[in-house]
Parts: sequence; C-alpha cells; structure tokens
Amino acid sequence: MLICLPVFASEYGVYRPDNYNYSSDNQEMTLFILDFSNSMTEYLDGVSKLDLMLDTMRQILPKISSESRVGLRVYGHKMGFTPIDSCRASSLIVPITKANSLNIMNSLSTVHPRGMTPITFSLKEAVRNDFIGFTGKKHIILLTDGGENCDESPCKFVMELIKVRKDISIDVIAFNIDNPDDLDQLECTALVTSGKFYTANTAAELARSLNNSINAHKEVEAKIIPNR
Repeated sequence: MLICLPVFASEYGVYRPDNYNYSSDNQEMTLFILDFSNSMTEYLDGVSKLDLMLDTMRQILPKISSESRVGLRVYGHKMGFTPIDSCRASSLIVPITKANSLNIMNSLSTVHPRGMTPITFSLKEAVRNDFIGFTGKKHIILLTDGGENCDESPCKFVMELIKVRKDISIDVIAFNIDNPDDLDQLECTALVTSGKFYTANTAAELARSLNNSINAHKEVEAKIIPNR
C-alpha cells in the first residue's frame, strides 16, 4: 500500500529546478551517515551497539576500492545547550573523496555518542552541502538505532526531495529498532528514493546489511531486503 503524505516545498528548502544542474556522468559516490546518539551506548548481547557498529565498519571499510568516493557524516555526537542545538548536532567529519577508508576509520574513533537523533536535519545537510561540486549518482547509507526524535519527518522530506533531485538514493539500516512508527518512517525514506531498507538485530545482520548496501547494484525499483 502506498501512503501519500502532504508536503510543502518551502518547509524543507530543498534544491529547485532553477538552481540545480544534473549530469549523468559516472562519478558515483557514497556518504555514510552514522548514528552517534546516546542510545548507541546501550548493550546488545553483551556488547554496546556503538562497538558493534564500529567493529563492522572496521571490517567493511578496507574492502572499499580506493577508486570509490566515500565520506562520513555523523549525528547525535553533541548534546547542545538547548533541544534546538541538540537537533542540529550533525557534522561532516570526513568529506567525500577517493581512497578515504583510512581517514574514516581514524575519525570514527574520535566520536562519542551523546545526544539525540536528528535524521532529517542530517539528510538536509548532506543534500545541501556534502555533495557540492559532484555530479552523477549519490548514494547515502544511513545507519540508525532509532527513529527521528527532533520533530521532523525524514519520509516527508524525501517525498519532497525526489520532485527536484533524481540523483540521490538512500539506503537505510534500521539497527535494533522495534517501534512500528519509526520503522515505517525509515522504510519510506529508503523506498521513496529508490534505496533499500534493511533491518539488523545482530552483529552478523549488521555486517550483511552494510555489505549489501555497499555492493548492491543500483536498481530502478527499490526493494525491502529482509535478513535471514
């Protein structure tokens, strides 16, 4: 069943046709957007979710070709003095470039989980800023252990985004999430952008989801990929 939500362009400030030029050249790139909210300190089978994510990234990153353009944005790594500040805690800590895996690995060890889960703000920042100067396909891998908690909707944002941007796909990895509303929002975020939606509840499923997201061929139609 397809659910259509009312959205308003001015609310999100996304790119417009009059200020956006799309080129179909082959400069495909991947931006990791990783969750460093406070809930990542919780334990799963005796290991913190943060350590499970970091260990998986350490396994995955060396396998990425040095010719691939990759970068890293994190969110939830700062509290802020007000809720508004906490809901703007999103930073591009490794800009997108080739041969970047070691830089990402080193940077991950300097970030600590502290705050909230500003998913929509992070996606907005990635779209507006992180891909400046790049043409071609843009692939976001969003890993989160919870839904948006900053009074925004990533689903509504991407439904408006796809009207003016055809070059961005978002894969979402829902890590140890059981809230149906959160899962619906995250699934929508992936499928609307012709991305893939993964659920992961163990270290093995997390590794499989990240591997699949990095290696999967880009398809016109999105699919939900269940872990088995």
